[in-house]
Amino acid sequence: MSKDNEKEKDLSMITAEHKFPYIHRDISWLSFNERVLQEAQDPNVPLLERVKFLAIYSSNLDEFFRVRIAGLRNLVRVGKKTKKALEFDPKTVLKTLLKIVNKQQEEFSKLFEKTIIPALKKEDIHQLRREQLNSEQKEFIEQYFQDHLLPFVQPVLLSKKRIRPFLINGALYLAIHLVEKPSKDKKVERSKEKRVAIVKIPSDHLPRFIELPSSKKKNTYIMLDDIVRQSVSWIFPGYDIIDSYSIKLTRDAELYIEDEFTGNLISKIRKNLNKRNVGPASRLVFDREMPKEMLDYLTRALELENFDLLPEGRYHNNSDFFKFPKFDIPQLYNIPLPPLTYKPLEKTKDFFEAMKSGDHLIQVPYHSYESVVRFFEEAAEDPKVTHIKITQYRVAKKSRIMEALIKAVKAGKQVFVFIEAKARFDEEANLNWGERLEKEGVKVSYSFPAVKVHSKIALIVRKEGKKNQLYAYLSTGNFHEDTAKIYSDYGLFTTDERLTKEVSRLFNFLETVKMPKEKFEHLLVGQFNMRKRLIGLIQKEIENAKAGKEAKIIIKMNSLQDQAMIKLLYEASNAGVIVQMIIRGICSLVTDKKNFSENIEAIGIVDRFLEHARVFVFHNNGKELMYLSSADWMVRNLNHRIETAFPIYDKAIKNEINEALDLQWNDNVKARLLDGQLKNEYIKGEADIALRSQHEIYFKLKRRGK
Repeated sequence: MSKDNEKEKDLSMITAEHKFPYIHRDISWLSFNERVLQEAQDPNVPLLERVKFLAIYSSNLDEFFRVRIAGLRNLVRVGKKTKKALEFDPKTVLKTLLKIVNKQQEEFSKLFEKTIIPALKKEDIHQLRREQLNSEQKEFIEQYFQDHLLPFVQPVLLSKKRIRPFLINGALYLAIHLVEKPSKDKKVERSKEKRVAIVKIPSDHLPRFIELPSSKKKNTYIMLDDIVRQSVSWIFPGYDIIDSYSIKLTRDAELYIEDEFTGNLISKIRKNLNKRNVGPASRLVFDREMPKEMLDYLTRALELENFDLLPEGRYHNNSDFFKFPKFDIPQLYNIPLPPLTYKPLEKTKDFFEAMKSGDHLIQVPYHSYESVVRFFEEAAEDPKVTHIKITQYRVAKKSRIMEALIKAVKAGKQVFVFIEAKARFDEEANLNWGERLEKEGVKVSYSFPAVKVHSKIALIVRKEGKKNQLYAYLSTGNFHEDTAKIYSDYGLFTTDERLTKEVSRLFNFLETVKMPKEKFEHLLVGQFNMRKRLIGLIQKEIENAKAGKEAKIIIKMNSLQDQAMIKLLYEASNAGVIVQMIIRGICSLVTDKKNFSENIEAIGIVDRFLEHARVFVFHNNGKELMYLSSADWMVRNLNHRIETAFPIYDKAIKNEINEALDLQWNDNVKARLLDGQLKNEYIKGEADIALRSQHEIYFKLKRRGK
């Protein structure tokens, strides 16, 4: 986007009526996804890791269309009165977003066809199309089609007036242009009118990448799409195939539960989950080589509008690149960074005694997640443990933590699990886990109306003599053993009563829905004190700056979108507060605006691990305050979620986090400058040595572990 003209730059800065610089969240999000695409474009990234970033980019975009674009399309259709209440024109925003996506899709296709495929070929990895097959390979795919694909392709010959196809959400199809073959009987006339047919590419049943026989022992494969292309003539024997083009329809993923306050919310969620895959279309992805007459025909047949159309390349569902064939060529992958053992907890003979000796911080995925798993497995078996409590937002399909909870309740312990049933795209999995836990005897509570519980906390109560000793685990990330291997998060194990008592108080609220009698003094908790306390902390820095004292704020988070918080950061900048921001995703604040953000700098890091931790640091006139959190500074997090930010009191842990923040701030390999023009330019520091923060953090922890 660095080559955009001035008019396009203005479109990228849609400001609301708040009269301060503000980038619309969806435009900023697309800029983040461009940073993901940059990783696929970067020749310094190992080749097959670049392929993985193509998958990440595509997976992100699919969800974006199912959620954000679908919502904007609905806003475009509302009445004038409703539109006036909005702070932006949804039609203008939608046009801008589609323009940005179209440009990115062109970059994606060019990258894949002109760079990735030739680079794979140099490594003796060959993706063949049907026109490149030899006779042996043609025979192979003909047999493969007969043996594996024929039951699933579901051919439909369309008719303008009678046959309208229903396309499954996210499924791949071939749209085929064909015409009836001339009759051998000259007396029988055949229509010369071009027809359109639809054939399903069954990638939901079969691998997307099929290995081909090769006499030269090459790594040779073909995509399932091209096997179907090769075989469509057998499906329509009375027709000549003119050409075929891939298409995909995605549908609105919002559940649209109109009233969460009456009736059974969980049954409403289950009922609406069944409707998700039959919801209204949010986009039709099509091969940009498709003739206009054919596209117009499909647009009418599927009852779509121009806003619903998105041109791509020859292949769709590129998130399937996550399943790209594995090859024994080490240089095509990242160097291994196996998770490090956190010895104080993983190797100790007495887990709970080790926790009582002082606070412990793990940094996943640099550290192994085994400490967290052991926390629950030890509690399940320990006869002194009486209670286990945990919040669950996203849960792994196979979870040792959940199995430990079941084991604990069978051992007679009281186990409470708060499951957020409205975690988008994880609703069904979470509900299924909830049902299983309930059957085993676990006490389970589910979502609150109009509020999501996003805190990542756990508590263990252990009877030690006459005292109930509390052990808490607080994290920036979910209790998810799989994502802990790729998401960068912090987790704090503590017996500090300042924290454990307040964690217990929060669980009592989640369990009983009774407002706590005592206020939260140490934890910042969404729906209670989080926004107010954050505002107070920023205002304190403003006061210090105006008094001529040193004032500084460091913010690391996924997204910054809340207008009130952005306005306050602008005020802080104008007062002389230095603000450093490390933002992975959405950044609606504009960093390069005179009279607003002259003291604010922002960077974004995209690398092999997903930056997921939230850290808030306030200079506080030399008495530094540091919080780790589950919350981004977005309206949804600060207004509509129960979030937790927890202070770090241990000086050694605080220093460890500051060291990591310093490495990230000085990253000159994977950091990009976040500015109002959305250029995403890599930061090239003056240092002679390349500093890649994720690698530096890993090896620093490894050295420290020794």
